[in-house]
Parts: sequence; structure tokens; C-alpha cells
Amino acid sequence: MVSLFLFAFGLVLVGRLVHLQIIQHDHLAAQSDKQYLRTVEISSARGNIYDRNRNQLATNIRVESVYADPISVTDKDRTARILSRALKLNPQTVLKKLKSERHFIWIKRKSEMNAVEKLKQLDLAGIGFIAEAKRYYPKRKLAASTLGFVGLDNQGLAGVEHFHHAVLKGNPQRSVLEKDARGRFLWTTAYAQEINKGKRDIVLTLDEVIQFIAERELKRQVREYRAKSGLAIVMDPFTGAIYALASAPEFNPNNYAAYPRNFWRNDAVASAYEPGSIFKPIVAASTLEEGLAGPDDIFFCENGSFKVGRSRIGEAANHQFGWLTLRNIIAKSSNIGAIKIAQELGKNRFFDYMQKFGFGGKLGVDLPGEASGSLRKLTDWSGLSLASMSFGHEISVTPIQMVSAISAIANGGSLVRPRMTQAILKNGKVEKPFEPETIETVLSEETSRQMINILKSVVKPGGTGAKAAIPGFEVAGKTGTAQKIDPATQSYSKTKYLASFIGFVPADAPRLVILVMIDEPQKSYWGGEVAAPVFQKIARKTLQYLHIPSSLDRVFVLDRV
Repeated sequence: MVSLFLFAFGLVLVGRLVHLQIIQHDHLAAQSDKQYLRTVEISSARGNIYDRNRNQLATNIRVESVYADPISVTDKDRTARILSRALKLNPQTVLKKLKSERHFIWIKRKSEMNAVEKLKQLDLAGIGFIAEAKRYYPKRKLAASTLGFVGLDNQGLAGVEHFHHAVLKGNPQRSVLEKDARGRFLWTTAYAQEINKGKRDIVLTLDEVIQFIAERELKRQVREYRAKSGLAIVMDPFTGAIYALASAPEFNPNNYAAYPRNFWRNDAVASAYEPGSIFKPIVAASTLEEGLAGPDDIFFCENGSFKVGRSRIGEAANHQFGWLTLRNIIAKSSNIGAIKIAQELGKNRFFDYMQKFGFGGKLGVDLPGEASGSLRKLTDWSGLSLASMSFGHEISVTPIQMVSAISAIANGGSLVRPRMTQAILKNGKVEKPFEPETIETVLSEETSRQMINILKSVVKPGGTGAKAAIPGFEVAGKTGTAQKIDPATQSYSKTKYLASFIGFVPADAPRLVILVMIDEPQKSYWGGEVAAPVFQKIARKTLQYLHIPSSLDRVFVLDRV
């Protein structure tokens, strides 16, 4: 009977083993995998951003995120207290997460490393750590409004990060990871390989040295004149490559949430302004191109007071000019002279040339949020519109449009598309280059040469832009002092101005076009006083950095004996 009992017991045992290991194998294996394996979607490390010389402007650092397996947490109250204290979280919020019925829940993403190390030492049941990539900007505030920033899940939210998000984000990978008995993931070297899989990088036309120069000089002047804000753009007039795009005030994209939202905006492309007198060269160039006037043709400037319709227009600083050549109208920045030039052109041709120069529409700059400015239809013009637009009122332009238009004068007549991107890299090699692109030819070379000579006179002694002069170089440019609209009265303010200077150097073989705008400066508001010196400093130091020789450089020729 004992033998029969043992035999029966053996049969039952074998049957149970067959049932568990064969019949229920798939089901039990799935249950085991559910406990010890987890499929995780791994975000690829975001691509790096470099300047034109391959200096790193944006990269990634390794951080760790804290997660919980609530089912495995033994003492939820104590664990919640410890986590909230270490990670600076609300205790009730953490406790609510730990009471979840789910097997995986985030406690805090991309946590501070000191806090993570302390938690690891405590070895809390059900609490684990996942390595992630966090965006990091090693140059801090440098070019922040251009680079932009990313969110918690590495999505581009502004600037280049947003515009090229599809390239920089990489491709998310799904990976099966094993957990230990306490619910913690066991990471392998394969995980690190997955993070960097499919990564692409961006090379910008930006030059970190020129960007630094522009930001430093701009910031100094904004502080000196207690201005509301300022911006500066440095661009190659032939290729459209943007070397610098500076803004003040600035922010640190590593901690962008600590700054007001208006600090994030890239005003060089996203905001439009009435340009004031820096717009006059565009009107003069259009008139020259049509053959309606020459540089030495004279216009009567009405001794400082000119009636247009029912309105009377005067000169800045109460100047009283009589007869002036077209050249001197630009050099002395006569409003009435600009009106007389625009009247020669007529409103139909004026409107056509404004469109040719890129005003009233987007240029297609490779940055997000580009504004088109405002160029009203001819049917919406008043009897005063042509006169007002001739000296930069009743029309709004973006700073990048203004730089592009002046570049067309500097480079022989071609409107070139401004660009911020030089190339896309894959595995360190160029996958896609970005070439210069001409939008339209707007001027002849003869007109371009005439305008260059006219704009040189602005920077000579007696011209409004004399403070932009650089020893050893010929500079061409134009000052601007635009009255701003007062939102309260909807009329031009007597106290709020936009001071600006735009120019290029060397004048006869331009390498740089530079625009400086200072918004609402105190003490003085004239473009030649406030903005021109910033142009001079940025241009002089950039020319030195690029090793562009001046007429002051001494050249020694040694004869061979």
C-alpha cells in the first residue's frame, strides 16, 4: 500500500510538472517576463549644434531620472517622505503616485545628480533610476535666442532647436530591459548604444567669436544708454551666411524658465519695426536704377518745411536744408529730400521696388517665427503714404529684411536669402550642405557702385554716421532715428525712439554687413550717436579676427640679391 501510495503521488507530481512546464509554459513565461522584463522606449540622444568652425554650441549630458514600481514599494508613506525631501517635491503628490496600481511611474525626470546618489545609497524598494540625455548649452547665454531650447522630453521649443527638431531629435528606439527582484532596471552597454543610434548634428553659419564680439558690444551700449533692448546682426552680403545674431537682454537656455518669455523671442526675425532713415538708401537706389535721377542731381529741400496734402513735414533736429544733391540728401539724412526722390519714383514703381527688395513678405530664413513686416496695398495708401514711407515711416520691416536689402546694394544688386544653417552631419560627415541662394536681382552693378559711393559719404566727416568710421577701412552705411508709435495715443511719441545704423565694410569689397538697433535709449536717441559706435566696434574687431588687411597694414617687399 505504501508503494501504491508513493506511485500515485509520483504520478500526480509528474502530471503537475507536465501541466506547469508544457501546457502552461507560454502563459507562465509571459507572467515571468511581465515581472522581470520591461519594454522601454528610449529617446535617442539629441544631435549636437556647432558653429561654422565646429565649436560646440549645444550638446547632451548624462543625467538620471527617478521612477517607481508602486507594486514593489513596501512602505509607501516613508518612501514618499524620503523622495519628496531629496527631490524637492510635494509629499502628497509623490504619495499619490506610489499608491498607483501601475508597474511603472515617473517620480522626477532628469534629477540633480547629488539627489540621485543619496537615493541610491538608501536602496529603497521599488525605486529605480533610468539614465537619460539632457540638453546642455556649454556657452550658456551665447546666441541663446538663436539656438533656442528644448523641453523635458527633448522636444525643440524655440530657435534652431525648434526649426531643425526633425533632424536633431533622432529616432526613438524600443528596447527590452531586465529588472531585478526589487524592480530596478539592469542597464547594459547596449542601452548606451541605442541612445546614440541615428543621431544627426547641425552646423550653423554662426561664428562663436563674432557672436561674442557682437553680444558684448551691444550689451555695453544698451547698459550705457539704459535702453529697453537692442539687437545686432552680422552677415556675409554675398552668401547670406549669418555670422552673429545678438540680442539684449539675454537669457541662459540651460534654465530658460527662469526668464520672462519676451527674452526668448528672436527679434531679428520675429519682430517688425518702422525702420526710419536707414530705409532711405533703398528709395535712392530704386530711383537711380530707374534712371530718374543721378547721384549729383539737385533737389530743393524747402529750407526745412514741406507741405504734403494737409500735413507739414520737417527735418530732424530742425535742420533747414536748401538745395542738396541726391548724394548729400543721404549723407545729411534729409527727410524732405527723401520725399522729393520718392516723388520722382512714383508710388507704383516705389511699391514694386519695395517688393523686389523683399519687404512685405517672408524671406524664408531658416529660423522659426519669421515675420513678414507690413507693406500696405496701394489701394490702402493715403495722400501722405509715399512721403512717409520715403523716410521709413508707415512701413514696418524685420531687421533681417533690412540687412538683406542693404546686402543687395553691397554685393552688386542681388537679393540673397539669409541663412543660419551651413550643413547637416551624420556620423561626423556632411550629409546635406546648404548653399547660398539668390532670390532676385534687384539692381545693376552700376547702380550698386553709385550707391556704395553715396553711402561712403555718410561715414565721412560731416556725415551723420561719422562715428562708424574705422581707421584703415572705407565704410559705407546709413544712420536711422525712428520715432515710435505711442500705444496710448496712437501717434508718434516725442520721447521714444529706435536708434539704428546699418553699413558694410570694406565698402568696395564688402565682407560684412552689420545692423545695430538700440530700442528706446536714454540720454541720446540719434542713430549716429548711439548705434554707429557699436557698429564701429563690432566691425573693427571682426575684421581683425578674420585677418582682413587694412590700408594701414605695412607690407615689406624684400628684393632677392
